[in-house]
Amino acid sequence: MHEIRDCFGREYHVGPEPQQLIGRPRTWMAWLPWAAMAATGVLQYAFGSLVPHLTERGWSVAQTGWLLAAWTVFQAGAGFPTAYLRERGRLGPRTVMVLGAVLLLLGLVSLAHFTSYAAALVGYAVLGGTGAGLVYATCTSTVAKWYPERMAARVSFVTGAFAYGAVPFAVAFLFAPSTAVLDVTAVLVALVVGGAGMWFRDPPANWWPPHIDPREWARDRRLSPARPVRQFSFAEALRTGVLPLMYLVLLAASAVSLFTVAFFATLGTGMGVGLAVVAVGSAVLLGANGVGRSLAIRVSERIGRRRAIGAVLAAQAVGQVCLAGAAASESTFLLLIAAVLAGAGGGAFYPLFASLAREYFGDRDIAKTHAVVYSAKAVGGVVGVGLAALAVPSWGFPGVFLISGMVALLSAILTTRLRRPGHISTLPIMYVVDRTFPPVGSGGATQ
Repeated sequence: MHEIRDCFGREYHVGPEPQQLIGRPRTWMAWLPWAAMAATGVLQYAFGSLVPHLTERGWSVAQTGWLLAAWTVFQAGAGFPTAYLRERGRLGPRTVMVLGAVLLLLGLVSLAHFTSYAAALVGYAVLGGTGAGLVYATCTSTVAKWYPERMAARVSFVTGAFAYGAVPFAVAFLFAPSTAVLDVTAVLVALVVGGAGMWFRDPPANWWPPHIDPREWARDRRLSPARPVRQFSFAEALRTGVLPLMYLVLLAASAVSLFTVAFFATLGTGMGVGLAVVAVGSAVLLGANGVGRSLAIRVSERIGRRRAIGAVLAAQAVGQVCLAGAAASESTFLLLIAAVLAGAGGGAFYPLFASLAREYFGDRDIAKTHAVVYSAKAVGGVVGVGLAALAVPSWGFPGVFLISGMVALLSAILTTRLRRPGHISTLPIMYVVDRTFPPVGSGGATQ
């Protein structure tokens, strides 16, 4: 292993080969996090299929919504401390993954067996949400460390599984929301997360694959992302005003996305279109949510992250209007079209914001910077699931979906205010006189 610095001053520890470090190809460190994320996403993305069943316990729609809202708070809130401790080497990935697997097991079992709302809130939301946050943060940081030259693409690949991995479970919960099914799901999730986590291992700090020259990679704009003007500390990033704006946009976008995921199945069943149609719509919604993350990263490499985020949020806004139309007209066609748009627009902004934070503020404090931006999802869950669940009985789905559409459109408009921090807005015109040679026409020698 030898150290190299590129033209931007970034340090790389080149080599050794992954085979020498972990005894297997580094693709293992992409597929193992992918599997763990696919299992973990069940607690968020399959929850909507359980809402009609949970209300049969005597819980109101609002109470059921607050279960997911509280879960989101703990899931997103666990990201910052996990990232902080992981970056300082105080938490190994295997330890965190095994702990996360245990908490996920307890969360799903609590949801299956506890008829007491308070007990379910503690078990599912507090324990299950914390476990999901531990797994999410560890999976994304692990794959980022092993793929520094393709970080955005690989992280989006892994986070996509967080959504579409829940598809078979969301469909199963619609048709068989029994305690036994939830128990089996809990065991499967724990085994996949814990089993995959046992193989997790971090590379050395600043590790770089030896088959790629990092200096050439850094100079080639087709391969490397846009660089920040300089490396920002976390405090400096806050003072730019760009980081708070990113937080606000993600808050609004995540609130809309979580509302759709939580109540799509309830909307479908209330329309009377049949469980088969609701199942297809749910599968399309979650599948588009996951696949859209990878596609959005590829598109953003051509048109830029900020423009891609704006396009994604605009698609989400149109999807909400279609959902409002479907709720008002009970149109199956509109419901399925809305599932595509709302799904694709409701997940792709997560990896895009992760990439944007790195490109705006640099790598030095990226764990803390992105963790704070991602924590906006916690507030988004409170607004988009908890408060929205209180509004649905009074305003109805058409009205609430129209409001969520306006919120999504506002978030898309706000992305136009995002600018790379550190640039001087205007530069004075400067004239530099080269006195090495006499001016042309003065009689002196010319070249």
